[in-house]
Amino acid sequence: MIPPPDDRLVARFRGDFQSVRRPTLTRHPSESWGLSPPGERVGAGDPSFRWDDDGGEWDDGRKLALAVSGGPDSLALLLLAAHAFPGRVIAATVDHGLRAEAATEATAVAAICAGLAVPHITLSVTVAPGASVQAAARRARYAALEGWAVAAGATVLLTAHHLDDQAETILMRVARGAGIAGLAGIRPVRPLGRIILARPLLGWTKADLVAIAAAAGLASADDPSNRDPRFDRARARQLIAATPWLAPARLAALAPRSVEIEEALAYAAQAAEVRITCDNDGAIRLDPTGLPREITRRLLLAAIALADPESSPPRGPALDRLLNALVQSKIATLGRLRFAPGPPWRISRVPPHRSN
Repeated sequence: MIPPPDDRLVARFRGDFQSVRRPTLTRHPSESWGLSPPGERVGAGDPSFRWDDDGGEWDDGRKLALAVSGGPDSLALLLLAAHAFPGRVIAATVDHGLRAEAATEATAVAAICAGLAVPHITLSVTVAPGASVQAAARRARYAALEGWAVAAGATVLLTAHHLDDQAETILMRVARGAGIAGLAGIRPVRPLGRIILARPLLGWTKADLVAIAAAAGLASADDPSNRDPRFDRARARQLIAATPWLAPARLAALAPRSVEIEEALAYAAQAAEVRITCDNDGAIRLDPTGLPREITRRLLLAAIALADPESSPPRGPALDRLLNALVQSKIATLGRLRFAPGPPWRISRVPPHRSN
């Protein structure tokens, strides 16, 4: 028999899970916005851009799907969830086919789940070879987990991302020059296809979770890629461990603060949507007069998405070059779009090139 976690830990987990609330999604500038009639302001107040009715708790009593790799983090998640929500938990282990040990590890997880009366399945996926094996594995893993969870009748998938993971993510994004949205790190909850992906352990340290699995006498799987310096996350983990002043808790604290700043900027940009209008010929106008640069940047992305919803939005240096050109009253082109300075700025489709 597998001994249960301490009641206080189970109560803490239950509270952390139930405090995670459904995100109320607003339009991101990179997403395709529906066009309003010519001359009308675009978007603000359109309820179709909210997928949750009230942003409230989404713990609706249905099944809770868990991703359990067999590492100490996910085993601790399994233990806590099974005792916090008995009879509701189902679990899956993904075998990416990248390590010979993976099948044995999945079998071990299945045995642990049987001891906890938690239904378990192993999902085998194929990872396309390439430069970014971890990224490809992540995409395949989440696609398989989402499909399984939906088929099983679950509305939420829980993963064991924790505070140390958050710290590593923040450090990697700082190194890449991320903006405020990037510094928000791993989100506690986000959509994943037809379900919700939740990370209720972001306030728990790696040591917390290792101790829970050890106290239950569970043998954890060891993935050597977690220490492979070829991967960014492994290098970030090693740097944090070797640098006392890079305290994980302090790094992770940047995430919720960045979320608050990002929400404020998104709110301000949404309030400024009245600056975007549509002409009779389909061209988009944007009046940036007096707006801070970051709000202008966000509105410009939104206007581009309106003018050419099929194309990927510009990012980083490309967006900065475009914004600088318009601020300097220069005509610019980007992809299939022509940008005429104003104000207001006018964004229109470039006529297709005709060959003789």
